[in-house]
Amino acid sequence: MLFGTALLWPSSRSVDIPAPFQTSGGGAVVTEAGTVVEQNTGPCGSPSFGRVFTGEPSPPSSNTFDCERSIVTIESGPDDGARTLLEVIPGPGQPELQAGDEIRLVRQTDPAGATQYSFYDYARGFPLALVVAAFAVVVVAIARWRGLRALIGLGVAFGVLVVFMLPALLDGKPAVPVALVGGALILYAVLYLAHGVNLRTSSALLGTLASMVVAALLSYVTIRMTHLTGLSEEQNTDVQLYIGHVSISGLLLAGFIIGSLGVLNDVTITQASSAFELAGLDPESSRREIFSAAMRVGRDHIASTVYTLVLAYAGGALPLLLLFSVAGRSITDVITSDAVAIELVRACVGGIALTLSVPLTTAIAAVLARTDAPGQQTGGRHARRA
Repeated sequence: MLFGTALLWPSSRSVDIPAPFQTSGGGAVVTEAGTVVEQNTGPCGSPSFGRVFTGEPSPPSSNTFDCERSIVTIESGPDDGARTLLEVIPGPGQPELQAGDEIRLVRQTDPAGATQYSFYDYARGFPLALVVAAFAVVVVAIARWRGLRALIGLGVAFGVLVVFMLPALLDGKPAVPVALVGGALILYAVLYLAHGVNLRTSSALLGTLASMVVAALLSYVTIRMTHLTGLSEEQNTDVQLYIGHVSISGLLLAGFIIGSLGVLNDVTITQASSAFELAGLDPESSRREIFSAAMRVGRDHIASTVYTLVLAYAGGALPLLLLFSVAGRSITDVITSDAVAIELVRACVGGIALTLSVPLTTAIAAVLARTDAPGQQTGGRHARRA
């Protein structure tokens, strides 16, 4: 794993900012904070639209049609304390601003050198911080130190994604090895931090790594066999247009692999724990008996987790399925379209890898659970003594 990380480690290669994310001058988009202080409906075409002013905006030169007009106080950057005017023609997808809304504004310079502002997005920093804080508090309150370690592992996983995987993919490294090495790094951190360094965790780790390789092989075969391109998804099309050296099929394959880690981790740690608990309850039981008993637990887990996996992917594709439902196309055309087929293949590949992870992990755990003397504690603080 360390050799693979060193081999695939990204270089310092710079990538040009894609055109949709550039300003008119070719640089990165700069955003500033703002708060809507006044909202009304009135004629469009005010000279103050997007400009910096104090006091009230200039009246429009004509009354051709009405817009939603928002006066916004700029709260950061060189124009902090000044105002600007936003004009939005009502329609689907347009922001519905109200007085008091906190928003983000794009600041750019027009060809004449004047500063101009436009709506970028709602400011979600504080609400998102509350949601994340609530998540962390609930996890730590219920799971205590183990929950805290799990959160630390989640942070490490995010770090692997940002520091290693994304730069390596941008560097043009092959997507499958990057996903496998990155997934292994994530699993080592997440499992050992959350569950401790012991045989129980090691058996879950081995089972997850084996299942991840199975998921990679299945993903490769199914993507080639079904001719999935991923170009039905807008973000993949943007990647092909603006970051042409990145393989879309490889990116799709890497997404399949990384997307399977969470559910695989859940199943494998449960199976490993079941096997070690059964071994602790009956020190005289054989490995075959431990395997058979733990598999009975695993079959129940498979039945419930497969539903979770498929419904999660179906939920993600719900808007797309809704559009297809009114398109007047046959169900065969809908299912075999690239967009739906991607979700279907992703769910099936994940389901197969998940199902195979149960006997793989159970077999590994049954072997490792009998490496210690009968009655010896082998699985951390929750293992039983005979």
